[in-house]
Formats: sequence, structure tokens, C-alpha cells
Amino acid sequence: MRIDQELTLASKQLGQSAEIAHCLVSLRLARRVRQGEAAVRAGLSRATAQRIEKGDPGVAIGALLRYLDAIAPGMTLLQLLSGDDPAIIALERRSRPQRVRALNAAEMKALDF
Repeated sequence: MRIDQELTLASKQLGQSAEIAHCLVSLRLARRVRQGEAAVRAGLSRATAQRIEKGDPGVAIGALLRYLDAIAPGMTLLQLLSGDDPAIIALERRSRPQRVRALNAAEMKALDF
């Protein structure tokens, strides 16, 4: 009988699962690896990769570690959670909002309804 892991875990543990998932997604996007490609490299189905990235706590830790190794060979789970990967840092820099400057008088007049 399957047990729904989300019902058996405390909210703090579910939050940790979601945090690991977020770190994996960020790493995959930063390294520009497609989800299906990472799944094939890890020997997983794409559905399992989606469950990992969703933060499903029912996914085996071995599958999660294989998925991590497929995205970033040699990286440990502790390194992933520290967030100091150069690719992730570069992605964060690219996604930072640019400075917003005030509109000049002509631009304000053009926007006036």
C-alpha cells in the first residue's frame, strides 16, 4: 500500500523538500540542462524528474542524488544547498532587476490618459 508522504511529514520537513527541489531547478536552469536530458543521464523517467523538481518527498534519495549528479557531476548535496555554484551565481546576476529610473516630463505626458 502506498503512503502519501505529504500527509505523514511535518510542514518543516515538507519545506526542506521544497528547498532541495528549488535548488535543483535553479542549478539545472543555470547550467542550461533540459529536464528530459537530465532524467536520461540519471537513468530516471521524466515523470520522476518532475516529481523531484516538484519537491515530492516520496522520491527515493538515490534517485535525487543521481539526478543531481546528472546535472552537475561530482557535486554533493551539501554543495547544492550552499548555493555557491558559479553557474547559480551567474544566473542570479542575470535575473536581478535593472535599476528603474524616474520618467522625464515628456514620458509622463505620453502616459497621461
